[in-house]
Amino acid sequence: MQVVSMTEARNNFKAIFDSVYLDNDEVIIHRKGRENVVVIPFDEYKSMKETNYLLSSTKNREVLMRSLKDAREGKVFSKKLIEE
Repeated sequence: MQVVSMTEARNNFKAIFDSVYLDNDEVIIHRKGRENVVVIPFDEYKSMKETNYLLSSTKNREVLMRSLKDAREGKVFSKKLIEE
């Protein structure tokens, strides 16, 4: 993870964006006296949005957490798919 100033980010957009994309890295842009921002790969952003959506419903969150717990405890099974 890199931290750069706003001026450095402005002067090096291409290099920063290439680093984020090619190295799957994050770059924090420090904005003096203001909230910092983060540049992340688009796939990571989509993944975070999907995770937030899936966990936004209490019921869905409970089902997912129970499923993860079952998987960690080895409480899994497989089913044979019906082929046509």
